[in-house]
Amino acid sequence: MDKWQYLGLLGLCAAVTLPLEVIGGARVYRRPKALLAALVPVVCLFGGWDMLAAHHGDWAYSKRYTLGLRMLGLPIEEWLFFVVVPTCALLTYEVLGRGWRR
Repeated sequence: MDKWQYLGLLGLCAAVTLPLEVIGGARVYRRPKALLAALVPVVCLFGGWDMLAAHHGDWAYSKRYTLGLRMLGLPIEEWLFFVVVPTCALLTYEVLGRGWRR
């Protein structure tokens, strides 16, 4: 079960903020180009930063809490983190910035 914790937490974050798109009118998923434009710099910057830190031994990922699938030296969960968390933040920002729509 430990191997699924990171992925499970990301899924929970996505599930909790999904209603903000539907009920709150965030319009994040309905604007895929804008979402992609916001996510690409985050993934590149922080993915590169993590790859560099992991390569130099300054940062490591526990095999106990990750599935073991890796891409460019980082666990797949870490790459998903760079997509899921900023998306959740954008959903929250859009709803709070515009006020809750009823």
